[in-house]
Amino acid sequence: MDGDLTGSSKPLAGRRFYFVGIGGAGLSAYANFSRAWGADVRGWEARDTIFLEALNSIDVDLGGDPEPPADFEVVVSTAHIGRIEGRSRAEFLTELVALRRSIVVGGAHGKTTTAAMIAYVLKELGEDPSWIIGGVVPQLGGNAGTGAGWLVVEGDESDRSIALLRPDIAAVTNIELDHHATYGSEDELGAFFEEWLMAAPLTVRGWELDAANLELAVPGDHNRRNAATAVAVLELAGVAPADAERVIVEFAGVNRRFELVGERGGVRVIDDYAHNPTEIAATLQTARDVTRRRLIAVYQPHVYERTRQLARELGASLGLADAAVVTDVIDGRDAPILGVSGKLVLDNVAPGVRRGWAPSLDDACALALDWARRGDVVVTLGVGEPWRIAHSIVQGLPE
Repeated sequence: MDGDLTGSSKPLAGRRFYFVGIGGAGLSAYANFSRAWGADVRGWEARDTIFLEALNSIDVDLGGDPEPPADFEVVVSTAHIGRIEGRSRAEFLTELVALRRSIVVGGAHGKTTTAAMIAYVLKELGEDPSWIIGGVVPQLGGNAGTGAGWLVVEGDESDRSIALLRPDIAAVTNIELDHHATYGSEDELGAFFEEWLMAAPLTVRGWELDAANLELAVPGDHNRRNAATAVAVLELAGVAPADAERVIVEFAGVNRRFELVGERGGVRVIDDYAHNPTEIAATLQTARDVTRRRLIAVYQPHVYERTRQLARELGASLGLADAAVVTDVIDGRDAPILGVSGKLVLDNVAPGVRRGWAPSLDDACALALDWARRGDVVVTLGVGEPWRIAHSIVQGLPE
């Protein structure tokens, strides 16, 4: 967390917020940001998450039911709507965006990395940005930071809440149907994004751009496309493309975006947030480029409706690996659907790929450890807790 508030105001001073779901990618950033802007912050989370590590000195109630103090405003993440009364995450972000010159990045893939690239370049060039990123960015010191310049945030189309945001610059990286419970078709999603873009003074449509012809520190063609969108946004924000490109090549990435968790016994373990077919395919293709031996994919499905709708495509993307391990669906934003489990995805992995059913995280770790051999690369994939599998695999590998 960037704690330098020199020259910046504290517009939330005197406010008290209790974030329900504070351990999520979004609310953990909002909590850090609110505290830096002067608010008193506390929160609740159902269980330990990787993002709780970023909440330095913030009191968090873990497990049980959320019990906000009587004089605190309650902000509730999408995953916990209905558990307690309070403002939605989207309503809170709308207030923050309205307080500053803002850049909002949306899209099916790459919005976290693209937003992080924009914030990183602005910071390195001395533009003193604020940012709220849905992932921990080591070069930025965390997932949120405050400054007197542009506010850079991600928008979420999964619940249509991005439509509430009215930024000075609006960008969409790409359009692909990923939230089947919200949109009936890709055409509907495209029309939704277009309506949002039309309301902004300045816009960038990332799918119209050629991938950046740069040697980036982060691998993969998808990151060159992210960089192209970021450079286009930065130009609208007043940064010359040459200056943006000079800095962006040093951007080292976001945690859980092709993150090397460790290497032991000649086996490299990489963790990635990829959770839909396009993202999984891009991650596995990038991993394929860095190994001469076998590629083992470990995937934890998230959201029952996505799993039901995309089981065939998810299985096909995992087929880019030599071996695929699939867990059961993690508790997501929707209720269980009869007959839908991670086994549905595994059944759609190509027969030529070694397949393993691992209902729990422990099962997945044990199977990956049994299969992995010196020279192999193991990639854990998914929204929920695959990072736990990755760390357990590294700890369990022989020296």
